[in-house]
Amino acid sequence: MTAAEISRIAGVTRATVSNWRRRHDDFPAPSAGTESSPLYDLPAVQAWLRGRGHTSAASPTEELRTALRLLGPGSGVAARLFPLAAGVSRRTPEELAELAALPDDRLIARAEKAAGELPAAVPEAEPVRYGPEDADAVRALLGCVREAGPQAAVDVLAERELDEGAASGVYQTPEGLAVLMARLLPAEASRVLDPACGSGTLLAAAARRGARKLFGQDSLPVQGRRTAVRLLLAAPEAETAIRVGDSLRDDAFPDVTVDAVLCNPPFADRDWGHDELAYDPRWAYGLPPRLESELAWVQHALAHLEPGRHAVMLLPPALAFRSSGRRVRAELIRAGALRAVVSLPARAAYPLHIGLQIWVLQRPEPGGTDRTTVLFVDGEGEGEQRDGIPGTASATDTATADAGTRGGSRSRRSGSSSSTASSSAAPFDWAGLTDRVLGQWAAFTTAPDTYADEPGVARAVPLVDLLDDVVDVTPARHVRATAADIDPAALARRVDDLYGQLAEQVTALAASSTSGGWQPSGASAREWRTATVSDLARGGALTVLRAATPGTRGSKGSGAPTVERPVLAARDIAAGNPPSGSAVDIHTDAAQTVAAGDVLVRAVAGGGDAAAMTRVADDRDAGALLGQHIHLLRPDPARLDPWFLAGFLGADDNIASASTGSTLVHVTPGRLRVPLLPLEEQRRYGEAFRRVHELRAAARRTAGLAADTAATLTIGLTAGVLLPPAGPNASGSPSV
Repeated sequence: MTAAEISRIAGVTRATVSNWRRRHDDFPAPSAGTESSPLYDLPAVQAWLRGRGHTSAASPTEELRTALRLLGPGSGVAARLFPLAAGVSRRTPEELAELAALPDDRLIARAEKAAGELPAAVPEAEPVRYGPEDADAVRALLGCVREAGPQAAVDVLAERELDEGAASGVYQTPEGLAVLMARLLPAEASRVLDPACGSGTLLAAAARRGARKLFGQDSLPVQGRRTAVRLLLAAPEAETAIRVGDSLRDDAFPDVTVDAVLCNPPFADRDWGHDELAYDPRWAYGLPPRLESELAWVQHALAHLEPGRHAVMLLPPALAFRSSGRRVRAELIRAGALRAVVSLPARAAYPLHIGLQIWVLQRPEPGGTDRTTVLFVDGEGEGEQRDGIPGTASATDTATADAGTRGGSRSRRSGSSSSTASSSAAPFDWAGLTDRVLGQWAAFTTAPDTYADEPGVARAVPLVDLLDDVVDVTPARHVRATAADIDPAALARRVDDLYGQLAEQVTALAASSTSGGWQPSGASAREWRTATVSDLARGGALTVLRAATPGTRGSKGSGAPTVERPVLAARDIAAGNPPSGSAVDIHTDAAQTVAAGDVLVRAVAGGGDAAAMTRVADDRDAGALLGQHIHLLRPDPARLDPWFLAGFLGADDNIASASTGSTLVHVTPGRLRVPLLPLEEQRRYGEAFRRVHELRAAARRTAGLAADTAATLTIGLTAGVLLPPAGPNASGSPSV
């Protein structure tokens, strides 16, 4: 292990590790590496730290990663631990702690017994055997299940096995996207298939919607095991059948038809079997072109549906317009198999640089009702229609938009598959997007012949208008607003209202921008003693809480959680907004309630993200449920000032030293450091940080209003529904 890894385990800076090396003769000598980049033996370092009373500051998932890495490549322990993660998932924290405390021989025997209870449910899983060398990994797994939940442990095991198998670019479908796709299916769908199931995110979402027979297949054995264990945890009462193999070449369910298909297939796979499958009966709408593997997956999904049933698929945007797929698209439209196309914003799912699309398909019924239109929903824009003005958004919406997140061929094996990076991607506003899409879909399916278009948002397009020389089904092409869609009087009123709000906000910003007598600290920067959050928590000065994510221990899997109280999401901290989350952002079996004075820290931030990392909960946050990807620090007000704590915790240097990752930064709260100052001095700093927070919030609101005003004016002028105001130069302007 490197010096940087030692610093993460010990919860100290790299400079402290360097000091240990120089000052302590008994510090373990490098066992590998170079003089400039030495590597150390992990057990020796851990023993040295324990001898000096240093407890590990690493998270339970990091502890498990470290234990697996110690066993080296080729050990196969990650695959053998999958059944154990499921076998102990229903144990209480006390039972897990008792099991981990057993001597190695008894621990191994008990672990084999627990893992042996479930091997038949996991594909390609033989009865497991553990050796004495596996004891540390077993203990780390038990600790991860106890502290972070069984699903987190399963994800770490899959990550390790994927790394050893050199399976690159395997990403998980974001939870919010999985919920959206599942909710596009009819509520009565009970038998659901995912032919590229990956980590099982889509099937788990279907189970929460009430599906009770779940079929899945994936070409990677690790992903088959991962899906099986996920479904055992999320939906233990469901009947599951998970198989390993190539769904297109070797369909594991050739005679199975289902109520619904959910799928996030591999993209642009040139080796999908074009030549050997040329005469396959699944190609009812035409032979998929060699470079259009996605159209093979579309027809595979339709072939597994009962007549009249639906498939919902996540697909790349190029599939909507590439000339090579034009004939197959045309046949899907003529047959009425394509019902809707929804465009997603970029960053919503991997690959992050493009906006993917959701296709909703329906297998035609013999003699069924002719379908005359296809619904297109543009989910890419931030704006929504107000007062007959397409594409405009309120200042609140503009300010709310943050950099939340969420490929091809073998580098993008299966969209349902997962890597740690994607599963922890920065939060995206799935609640708003889901409401927008489902509202349009419900209105369209209820009365397709009388559906009322929303220009700039959604439109039902007649089939005949789609069957041109291009057969382009890109939503933005069909939903864009025209001048006829805009009410000139409403737009003029909207502009006047925006100018009024902007003037008020500029005044508020000016009030927040007064200097206030900031003074230099002296000839040099102040220095102070610091303590980590872990130290403060051990001393009782604060408590650290974090909301559980879906799939953690305690989940019943009986349906989508219902939330009657608002949920504080990580995006709300980044954008400075009140709680805006929903059931997608929380698992109510392990919900934490926010109280005024709590300090909230985002657990994940994008690289270079300038959005706020911390804030102090106020009255508008009090009573809300704590969303995912947030650490909650509850300080003792007699010892710590909340704003003082939030200000220092959110400093760039502090976040950087307590984080791992580059593109996505994962914050370990226990490693954040805070100066040790008297309470009165803390309050002085706290008041200053509160003023900084108000300045940032005022600037954000002003910027949002200015952008909203400019966008609305541009729409009005370019659409011909607003006239330029008469001004001093109007009479002198040349005629055009």
